[in-house]
Amino acid sequence: MTAEKDRFLRALERFDAANSEDPNRTLADGREQPKEWVYGRRLSAMLERFAPEAPEALRLAVRCQHIQRWHMPRDTYPRTLQGYQQWRTQLMKFHAETAGRILREVGYEEAMIGRVKSLVRKEGLKRDPDCQALEDVVDLVFLESYLADFVATHPDYDEAKFAHILKKTWKKMSPRGHEAALSMIKLPEHLLPVIHKAVLPGDG
Repeated sequence: MTAEKDRFLRALERFDAANSEDPNRTLADGREQPKEWVYGRRLSAMLERFAPEAPEALRLAVRCQHIQRWHMPRDTYPRTLQGYQQWRTQLMKFHAETAGRILREVGYEEAMIGRVKSLVRKEGLKRDPDCQALEDVVDLVFLESYLADFVATHPDYDEAKFAHILKKTWKKMSPRGHEAALSMIKLPEHLLPVIHKAVLPGDG
């Protein structure tokens, strides 16, 4: 194993170790597991399916996208649009700084650390191909692994509300991401009608 490969694997192990401390649990592979640990690994698995040629910086950024998110819960900010935006901004900064510290500790140079932090903060969305690939992967994982639960936990939302959320998600994705959503991943079958109606031309 090369030193570079060893460093990469140690970074992933450190990201996973940090996320394994998550007190929140989610059901995966038939058992309860740390929520953000599962999320990070799902993102990495999706990246392998969607863009197996992805560069190292993107592979790192995907794995630490939500690193230790539970330390900054949503309810620490006002339940307003401005409060949400402030939370999101600070959250991305927190993820980037946490990941950067780990990358520095395992021996990455500042150029790579800066690149990963930029991707985690999603700078250059729609302009930077790697940043866009990260967004596509995030959205694909949401659609395949989290959409059904999201719908189930929001019984007060009507079809129009869900369609609006799906359209916002679709707008953030690239044409390649759209293609993957409709052909590569497994969408919840019971939600296919509302998904197609929301995102396919002429159906909304």
